[in-house]
Amino acid sequence: MIKFIKRKLTNIKRNNLTTISVLVLLLFFSGCGNASKGNSQESSSKEYITRSDFLLNTQITINLYDKQDKDVLDGCFQLISKYENIYSRTLESSELYSLNNGTVSHVGQTYQISDELSDLLTHGLYYSKLSGGAFDISIEPLTSLWDFTASNPTLPSDNDIWKAIPLVDYKNIRLNKNEVTFLKDGIGIDLGAIAKGYIADRLKDYLLAAGVKSALINLGGNVLCVGEKPDGSPFHVGIQKPFADRNEIVGVMDIDNLSVVSSGIYERCFTIDGVLYHHILNPKSGYPYDNNLVSVTIISKLSVDGDGLSTTCFALGLDKGLELIESIPDTYAIFITSEYEIHYSKGFLDTFHFTPQK
Repeated sequence: MIKFIKRKLTNIKRNNLTTISVLVLLLFFSGCGNASKGNSQESSSKEYITRSDFLLNTQITINLYDKQDKDVLDGCFQLISKYENIYSRTLESSELYSLNNGTVSHVGQTYQISDELSDLLTHGLYYSKLSGGAFDISIEPLTSLWDFTASNPTLPSDNDIWKAIPLVDYKNIRLNKNEVTFLKDGIGIDLGAIAKGYIADRLKDYLLAAGVKSALINLGGNVLCVGEKPDGSPFHVGIQKPFADRNEIVGVMDIDNLSVVSSGIYERCFTIDGVLYHHILNPKSGYPYDNNLVSVTIISKLSVDGDGLSTTCFALGLDKGLELIESIPDTYAIFITSEYEIHYSKGFLDTFHFTPQK
């Protein structure tokens, strides 16, 4: 039996300023209407067209402001479906699912993979190395033990976790262009911590190629701005307050042509015996990270970097996370601790207009 430290979070109240959300809210000005909600809904107005759907295991909304073209909007969701069928860990028809299930008892065997999967694996391995394994794309043997969407969640056994931990090590993955080799039995890849950011970037490329110069892409908290609003002003992006209604926010920032990504303990979690368990797992313990952080938000040019860095910085903790962010040009962060303190990376307040909310 191995022992794990589990921090009780019963002192978190619904009206506190803690940002635990993986969601980022978009604040629209009057006259722009409201983003449609629900499954596969569409709406339009004189100002913009929008569509929402449930894909990538999250609610997705895309707004086009300067090009009223439904075909372009539909093309975005076709692109999302294409990538989901490549990167999903659980979808049996996906390329990643086939790769993971083909690695059992095939040590040293090389697999041919698509350009799209190779490209995302390159990003994932980069952040795995950058974090020293605190972020690790080979964490699938552990993530497969946890179900944060179950109606009646249960804890994995210590024995199952103990067996899975030795399988988690990104150094056992060898990638050479479109060939991937696994150096150990039972290796599995989980790209959930970085895939949405990569997909958001590809959506932006698609929209720009289609002549769209003003749009908002929201992949369940990965918000990517295409340009600015048609009148030349920046978008307002708000960070959701935890354990609160979706329209309650911690603060608002002005953003144009940048990505805003949050990682935290709010969206996918459950409580057993007064202990909160969230989805950001420590590869060394097999249990959720317990490092006094509840949320990290990254502002960057590329959403894939925001995705990788938000999880990496959460895993590294406040001090090391800030040190990392401040070593990367044109990248900024907001850290929220369990004491409800907001920490900004160097230069954030000089670069962005940010309005905290009471």
